[in-house]
Amino acid sequence: MQEILDTALEQASPAVQARFAELTADSAPDQGSATVEAEGRLSADPNITAALHWLDQHAGWEPGTARRDVAARLSRIDPRQLQDRGSRRGRVDQRRVADALGDYYRDRTGGYGQYAAAGVVTSVLTHADRLDLDCELMPPSDRLTVTNTTADREIALDEETAGHAAQRLAETLALNIRLVDGPLFRLVDIEPRRGAIRGTFDVTRFVRYALTMDLLEGELIDALAADVPVSPETLPLRHTHLPDLASVLDLPGRLCAGGALALCAIARPASPLRGPADYVLLVQERSGHVVNAARRLAVIPKGFHEPMTDYRADAHLSATLRREMEEELFGREDIDSTNGDQRRADPMHPSRLSEPMQWLTAEPDRLRMECTGFGLNLMSGNFEFASLIVIDDEEFWSRFGGQIEANWETTSLRQYSSLDRDMLSELISDNAWSNEGLFALLQGLRSLSRVGGSRVDTPTVEWEIR
Repeated sequence: MQEILDTALEQASPAVQARFAELTADSAPDQGSATVEAEGRLSADPNITAALHWLDQHAGWEPGTARRDVAARLSRIDPRQLQDRGSRRGRVDQRRVADALGDYYRDRTGGYGQYAAAGVVTSVLTHADRLDLDCELMPPSDRLTVTNTTADREIALDEETAGHAAQRLAETLALNIRLVDGPLFRLVDIEPRRGAIRGTFDVTRFVRYALTMDLLEGELIDALAADVPVSPETLPLRHTHLPDLASVLDLPGRLCAGGALALCAIARPASPLRGPADYVLLVQERSGHVVNAARRLAVIPKGFHEPMTDYRADAHLSATLRREMEEELFGREDIDSTNGDQRRADPMHPSRLSEPMQWLTAEPDRLRMECTGFGLNLMSGNFEFASLIVIDDEEFWSRFGGQIEANWETTSLRQYSSLDRDMLSELISDNAWSNEGLFALLQGLRSLSRVGGSRVDTPTVEWEIR
């Protein structure tokens, strides 16, 4: 219910938002009671408690220091200022981000550079050998595995980085952003090539990512929104965690989390309104209450690569994409990792699958998944596995098209026809894209044009490395 109310306020007119702020301003508690209330909230959430413990430990603070620091910060936060900041951040578009990161990481080595196609440049660092992989996301082509489920890289926080982490926790509580300290795959080695992907993961915790690498996005966008020159002096967190291109590529030496995201293409029969048979392509606008790519356009599904219960099997990309389809498109709330601990032995057991996913998995050729490219996002160092999901049987859309509904992570869901070249061209040029989302869209369109036959008339996508 709180998420529904937050979303309603976020989408309300400026007059309604102003009236809400006026009505709630008179009931604001005094400084002392606000601190007490803040400490109560901090103690009630086990995930926040885990984050506070981690912050105390890695900042070298006495136990309880982080809790008192975050509580004090929370009591001073004005939600209206955070809303204003969100509006300012929303004005910083994808191209400004990509250009700024290109200026920051000017050094180029070994053929690596920023992915560019169809007239736009992204912040995704990649290589010619890591594109157009045409890799089916099933063993033996998908050779990703987990090597250690307990090891993790130690991180020492100085006073400045610890302060930013504490502020992040305070704002997470103030904005009611979901934060669950679950396991998260950390990439330590990757060898993508055409037809096969080989790589290894360790397992880390989400809080470690949220309080370190994930802070780089907000720091950069705030600087761009304020027209501050991008440099190591103005971006101290970036200078600490990801100072140069060598550190971006040094996977064993840093925390490299990330995920899989896919352009989803579902076959539809001919229609008197739409015209000939085509694929429907789904695009989401991300909610303001998500940790990653808030208020940006992205393909769907999109999710962190993380294990559920079977760490070795879940290391395969297909496991994450199937789980995200169930969660983000087919309404499976019980596998949403932000809802808390997973107590089921096999949450993706055939008996628990949604009706659409049961239909898709009943025959081996009904659901095709392939990896179309791999890159490292200069925004936060995340790994990005761009993918394509294709459902060729028109029966699926006829039977289940009305059941497809995005979850809380999405503000709106759009559909595009694979035959509408003009609309797709406009979509590509939309500045609201997240960089990784645009990367997956472009690579997905490129691959779909190769396999989709007469159902496809997409803009030509020719990539280059800049």
